Amino acid sequence: MFVHKIDDEIYLKLIEVQDAEHVFQLTNKSRKYLKEWLPWLDTMVTVKDTKKFIKFTLKGYSENKSMNTVILYKGEIVGIAGFNEIDWSNRIAYIGYWLGEGYQGKGIMTRVAAGLTNYAFEELHLNRVDIRAAVTNVKSRAIPERLGFTYEGCIREAEWLYNHYVDHAVYGMLASEWVKSQSTN
Repeated sequence: MFVHKIDDEIYLKLIEVQDAEHVFQLTNKSRKYLKEWLPWLDTMVTVKDTKKFIKFTLKGYSENKSMNTVILYKGEIVGIAGFNEIDWSNRIAYIGYWLGEGYQGKGIMTRVAAGLTNYAFEELHLNRVDIRAAVTNVKSRAIPERLGFTYEGCIREAEWLYNHYVDHAVYGMLASEWVKSQSTN
């Protein structure tokens, strides 16, 4: 079982089917808030849907293609984060994340993204980490910017979000840059 300590308040734990009820309740409580930026809310309407998602992510993990974790903040599930995809041929991890509405503004996701980035470079020996967010999603874009990721450009109409396309801002961090940034902190 994958468990990764970020700091004294935050742990990442591989998502499990037993987490379905908690994850669904968190999703449901934050549904309106999350729907502004996440395209899958209409397909996640029951605990059964959440279990199906978890089984899909566990398959990706067992095939070494992805890794989705629950974020535990002070022992409580507050969101999901991980590698939506791991491209082993090119040694790239693509970080994805969401946080329940009531947990914003505590620095949780910045610490989680830093922890995942460090894990990608130190443990998985990857060369690059990408984070993508809707151009107008200021809160999500602030995370890679705070961590010193390089803004690399915009992918136009990258994602269909219910009734319109959104452009994605692309941020990248190379292993060599991360090592240098960590040694200056």
